[in-house]
Amino acid sequence: MKNGILTKREREVFELLIKNNSTSEIAEKLNISDKTVRNHISNAMQKLGVKGRAGAVIELLRLGELSL
Repeated sequence: MKNGILTKREREVFELLIKNNSTSEIAEKLNISDKTVRNHISNAMQKLGVKGRAGAVIELLRLGELSL
């Protein structure tokens, strides 16, 4: 997979997720609904072919899409 697989918004969601923000905290910070946050996470997991947020984070770190 090439870098840049996530949309800008999906990346923003995961950057907040790895900083231990909850779905509702992410929604508030990005001024979007909780459902939209969950949709972004779900879309990213589908693109990555993983199940669960932890799997997505691990894969994004492995791909260099995220850094801690």
